Amino acid sequence: MSGTTRREFVRDCALKAVGACALTAGCAALAGCGIAPASAARASGSPVARDSEWFLRRALFYKRLSKQRVRCELCPRQCEVGDLERGYCGVRENRGGDYYTVVYGRACTIQVDPIEKKPLFHYLPGSEILSFATAGCNLECKNCQNWQISQSRPEQVKEIRLPPADMVAQARARGVRLIAGTYSEPVVYYEYLEGVAREGKQRGVRTIAITAGYINPQPMQRLCRELGAIKVDLKSMRDDFYRRNCSAQLKPVLDAIVAAKQTGIWLEIVYLVIPTMNDSDAEIRDLARWIKAHLGPDVPLHFSRFYPTYRLTNVPPTPVETLTRCRDIALAQGLHYVYVGNVPGHPGESTYCPRCKRVLIERRVFTILQDNLRSGKCKSCGAAIPGVWA
Repeated sequence: MSGTTRREFVRDCALKAVGACALTAGCAALAGCGIAPASAARASGSPVARDSEWFLRRALFYKRLSKQRVRCELCPRQCEVGDLERGYCGVRENRGGDYYTVVYGRACTIQVDPIEKKPLFHYLPGSEILSFATAGCNLECKNCQNWQISQSRPEQVKEIRLPPADMVAQARARGVRLIAGTYSEPVVYYEYLEGVAREGKQRGVRTIAITAGYINPQPMQRLCRELGAIKVDLKSMRDDFYRRNCSAQLKPVLDAIVAAKQTGIWLEIVYLVIPTMNDSDAEIRDLARWIKAHLGPDVPLHFSRFYPTYRLTNVPPTPVETLTRCRDIALAQGLHYVYVGNVPGHPGESTYCPRCKRVLIERRVFTILQDNLRSGKCKSCGAAIPGVWA
């Protein structure tokens, strides 16, 4: 058991010992959604109707290996997967030596949010955005806010059938011109998000990704060319934090962020500040210096307040003073747009002109109180403010 994560242990046990009770439970979980898991039909020996597998799509970024094995090349895990097995994320399955996504069009949550909730502050502020997710994730963060879906398999959550064309139609019917892949991890439902983005482009709807950025550079760049914006949760500047708290590594995330920036997409970074774990002055300075050197001083950085959740409940909420200190350090390192999140009324919720220091966009939580931008420029001094404003 040495070196085995909880997810890997559960996965291996399930693959080796799936019994009739487990299959019955899996079918019951989906009964209300009209989705029958293909694995149940195969195990019982009954044929699978074509429409019962409408959610299957050939996956992108994988390599066929010998003995019907495949290697996924979407994310840094590079999972090698045997026939009828799934990768670490739980939503990509080997079928006879070909790899498939099993969540195409299977949305487990969908709702309209303000874009400030993502948060994106320099991309069409004040807009509403249709947000959706599927089950699954390629990280295992101890502080995950949406663990009920991110750490579940598709068979364990209620879903609706919502292919890309219908998703875009839903957005337009609600008068919304933005869609976000969010909540869980859009990397693992890559093909679905790309399909939504391409369908949206044809119908005047833009798509964005809210991601942890655990993806290889080539898939990241391909996806960014279809998106309007991307927000990456950079969780720490220390590899040991990623290994202990996320079962992942730091360098692939940094490489993916740089790859995204190279495409010219609008990019913002969020850093969840967890007391005693990633909040030292040295780490915050390293964060700000890395952003300035590799992304430029105009990429917005959001310091977000942590609240105890999931498997990290023994750490208190982030003190407001800590968030203010982090913001001051980042500004002192030369970043122009540094924000504080989850603290209503904090001055760091608003956007300021880096030249004249006037308030450009005053915010409180998700509400814009005043907007002093004119055609993307400061109304007071005329300085151009990077972002997508119209």
